[in-house]
Amino acid sequence: MRFGPAIMQQAQQLAAFTEDPPRLTRRCLTLEHRQAGEYILELMRSAGMHAGLDAIGNAVGRYEGSTPQAPAVLLGSHLDTVRNAGRYDGLFGILSAIACVRALHEAGRRLPFALEVVAFGDEEGVRFGITMSGSRALAGTFDPAWLDRTDGDGVSLAEALRGFGGDPEGIPALRRARTDILAYVESHIEQGPVLLDAGMALGVVTAIAGATRVRVRVTGLSGHAGTVPMTGRRDALAAAAEMVLAVERRCGAGGTLVGTVGQLMVRNGAANVIPGHVELTLDVRSGNDNVRLEALAELQRICRHIAARRRCELTWEEYYAAAAAPCDAGLQGQLARSIEAHGIVPRSLPSGAGHDAIAMAAAAPIAMLFVRCGNGGISHHPDEILAVEDAELATAVLLHFLEHFQAP
Repeated sequence: MRFGPAIMQQAQQLAAFTEDPPRLTRRCLTLEHRQAGEYILELMRSAGMHAGLDAIGNAVGRYEGSTPQAPAVLLGSHLDTVRNAGRYDGLFGILSAIACVRALHEAGRRLPFALEVVAFGDEEGVRFGITMSGSRALAGTFDPAWLDRTDGDGVSLAEALRGFGGDPEGIPALRRARTDILAYVESHIEQGPVLLDAGMALGVVTAIAGATRVRVRVTGLSGHAGTVPMTGRRDALAAAAEMVLAVERRCGAGGTLVGTVGQLMVRNGAANVIPGHVELTLDVRSGNDNVRLEALAELQRICRHIAARRRCELTWEEYYAAAAAPCDAGLQGQLARSIEAHGIVPRSLPSGAGHDAIAMAAAAPIAMLFVRCGNGGISHHPDEILAVEDAELATAVLLHFLEHFQAP
């Protein structure tokens, strides 16, 4: 094998940079982020790239093309993790891209365009609640107001950046001109079971799902669990439970729509108290924005009807929204041909998870290569699995894609 074993060993090494061993947790702008970033920078430099940390904490390496200062194809993914994470989410896309550059460098080859590999410092949003801040900075969509957001210890993003060695004032200069980027291409584990169930190692992503997150508050009336008749109750939790099931029914009707109630909180709850105030979060996603927005409007109507029937009040607050990001059709075709060149029938599928590519779509055409997850497709979990053979194949396909790349 040419690529796989080294990538797996590097992923193992990166897993050592964690805030709470033996679990893997690496939030942005922490000591562990710095350690992982420095390790990745050394990999980039040994692969022939000029590399360094930018103003927002991304690790960036550049391999010049046959013409100096030529436009670049950007490759990469994120180096931060969720809490108690797996080893390959984000990291595989970085390590695979570096391996491709290393192969070109060792062969003494330059392509007609430059290659840049970016290890984005904050895709998950675990520390400050801001997703994809590193890629949004490069895409020019970073909101300066985010610098005032604080973590659980009251440290602002601006303060954390300065402590890390970054430069909040330098973020606007990170924006890449459209003329400087030919495409953004991300290789990523699927984080789901579709490829695994189909017996396929690789897939071409058609679009990254748009997502809306809603905070729903249901207010009824607290009361004594033993003295208030069932017919006279204004039970906020019973109303919320009915809403959860309504989400499951509406979003389970088929197609690419998915809906999740990920948090359900009973305020001042006790075993002998009728719940009077409940909060829940709703996450609705689809690769088709119209489908997602129609579902959200219908779910809001349903939830308001449930609340009214149960004599409860309801507030509906959308606190996050991202439009779907279609992958460039021409780049999808090029990835498919690279897969075919390795004797595999290509499979197309959407991504239900968000990725840095969704932010980079504001700056360049995007493409994504999905790699099979083992163990039922589990991800964001220590049992996340990537087979060395799949890492090898995906990297070989990515290199073939770059060697035959045509700008869209």
